[in-house]
Amino acid sequence: MAIDVEPVRTEQIEFGSLIITYDERVLRPRRWTTAQSAWASGLLREAPEGPALELCSGVGHIGLLALIGESRKMVMVDASDVACGHAEANAERAGLAAKVDIRCGRMEQAIGEEERFALIIADPPWVPSRDTARFPDDPVLAIDGGPDGLDLARTCVELIGRHLHDRGSALLQVGTAEQLATISDHLFEEPALRLRIAEYRTFEDRGVLARLVRPDS
Repeated sequence: MAIDVEPVRTEQIEFGSLIITYDERVLRPRRWTTAQSAWASGLLREAPEGPALELCSGVGHIGLLALIGESRKMVMVDASDVACGHAEANAERAGLAAKVDIRCGRMEQAIGEEERFALIIADPPWVPSRDTARFPDDPVLAIDGGPDGLDLARTCVELIGRHLHDRGSALLQVGTAEQLATISDHLFEEPALRLRIAEYRTFEDRGVLARLVRPDS
């Protein structure tokens, strides 16, 4: 007996100057995160030579918008096959496919030991597990950040510490000022990461962006 399977409907959203596709299986792009793209774009203009990296890149909207007008390349990493497929399509539509290397899998395994990046963008899920039911329209795996919301953020910080160029910058997205304070404590407790928070910007109840640099930067 044949089973009818309802096709997944692809949707589109304007994201800055880009048209981004996605579907219900991935996190819907938030327009406020164009602010992260704009900040990243400014940092790229002053960054040392070398590629950029986006961790937990989703459908690629933040990194792609930051990459417009740049000659350098960007590696995008996400664990979702569906998100990576959309990212590939979005890069193609934006005319950026030749500049983007999309790697699908666990971020700890997707980056070579010797790779270094002039800019790292990190967009990990940051909703505490107990609160994910408050967001029924979002796929749980795309928003669940563990008990305190920072499980994947800590992994991102570890990778930033390992792969950031000495004169580079990283932009980390978390949910609240309290979460950022926890990350700050983590950096203090892990001096081998050689990272400090240089500045941060808050966006009401939508998120917090922090710029991480080397201590001597």
